[in-house]
Amino acid sequence: MTTDLISTTASAANTLRFPAHSIAGLAGTSFKHEHLPAITAEGPQRGFFEVHAENYMGAGGPPHRILEQIRRDNPVSLHGVCMSIGGPQPLDKAHLERFRSLVERYEPALVSEHLAWSTHQTTYFNDLLPLPYTQDSLVRVCDHIDEVQTTIGRPILLENPSTYITFSESAMSETDFIRSIARRTGCRLLLDVNNVFVSATNHGFSALDYLSDFPLASVGEIHLAGHAEQSDDEGDLLLIDSHDGPVADAVWKLYQIVISRRGPIPTLIEWDSSIPDWPILRAEASAAQAILDHYASIALPDHSHAA
Repeated sequence: MTTDLISTTASAANTLRFPAHSIAGLAGTSFKHEHLPAITAEGPQRGFFEVHAENYMGAGGPPHRILEQIRRDNPVSLHGVCMSIGGPQPLDKAHLERFRSLVERYEPALVSEHLAWSTHQTTYFNDLLPLPYTQDSLVRVCDHIDEVQTTIGRPILLENPSTYITFSESAMSETDFIRSIARRTGCRLLLDVNNVFVSATNHGFSALDYLSDFPLASVGEIHLAGHAEQSDDEGDLLLIDSHDGPVADAVWKLYQIVISRRGPIPTLIEWDSSIPDWPILRAEASAAQAILDHYASIALPDHSHAA
């Protein structure tokens, strides 16, 4: 690889402008390279951009040059999708080291991963797969989170999953499982409201009851996204967390309830396929920002659950 394609960590760090706390109360969007010309033309944004860590694990080249440009003018958050924190096998040390290097290089405002698994032995799945909520799983997930946090030297945010099956061996609810993880590891939580709605619809439980039992006090970021409607083998409605369209009205309503209870939390619009033009994605973030700004201006009762 030629030297002009490699940007060193030191040179990148020298151009960073935004401290970690600067996205409080802000809405952001997934960063897509095709939006770079429009974003550049507009100049620094009020919000922030989130990137998938695995897209930037090479040493340099165009992806890093583009991300460095975005990072100079805007805060970023780093979202991992392949750590396999919920998996039965040890974490991939090489992957974890690449993840650590990205955190050091770009100093993201937030760092997050999923309550899921995606590897088995030498097989890698392009999915975020669910796990049973048992004591054994709890110990394993906590050990993995402790390892990640020790390696990168900071807490991570753990995202609740969208699920399509349940496990008969689960011994606790998802909210109790997540609450226990936060207590044991000190990690923060990433509340994906669309995932709550998808899982609630698929399994027939109340999304409002789920949110009432969720440890909102530990939430450091919210995700919103679109979903797709399908039918299962029995012809019943099945929702898929597809990230390929606008946020549904029902998800917006749940989001407003969360913000009314918890107050403004950094909020990210995910849109990862069927990518729209930049003004459409920006408008989704603007809708979230309007809700955040509204509740930032009023005093809120304390409805949050302690972690």
